[in-house]
Amino acid sequence: MKKRSEKQQDLDKLKTELAKVSTVILTTFQGITVEDDTRLRRAVQAAGGRYKVVKNTLAERAGVGTSAEPLLKDLKGTHSIAYTETDPVALAKALTKVAKDVPAFKFKAGVVEGRVLSIAEIQQLASLPSKEELISKIMFLLNAPAQRIATALNALPRNLAVTVSEAVKANKFGS
Repeated sequence: MKKRSEKQQDLDKLKTELAKVSTVILTTFQGITVEDDTRLRRAVQAAGGRYKVVKNTLAERAGVGTSAEPLLKDLKGTHSIAYTETDPVALAKALTKVAKDVPAFKFKAGVVEGRVLSIAEIQQLASLPSKEELISKIMFLLNAPAQRIATALNALPRNLAVTVSEAVKANKFGS
């Protein structure tokens, strides 16, 4: 059993982490195999997040004063939390993928940017394009007009050269 000082350190550490994050997703993990748990942890870590199994009282105390406070209040049963400072879509995608493969893993609720989300809203979040996809689409849209201008500008000398070449072939220039 942990000593009181160790419990306080765990509480302080979790409170500090929760104060920094923008997204917290509350899940249940009961009945998950060790192999599935390892896969879940790796998927969350690859998405730039963290995953912890927490005691309800620890989660509630750590959540006080953070954006996750309404989510972590009055918990009953076994819970785990996944959280990230970066991309909430990537975390939601990773968790949704694991939830499809592991029926015992279920969402309870989430908080994104201070707003509490339902299970359906978390699944909608997971269906959004990732940050990288959005950036690439924006870059394509910004680049498309420049490509059209470059193509049009390149077409002028090419068209002139073709016209001159056809005129020479038709022998329209004096000789």
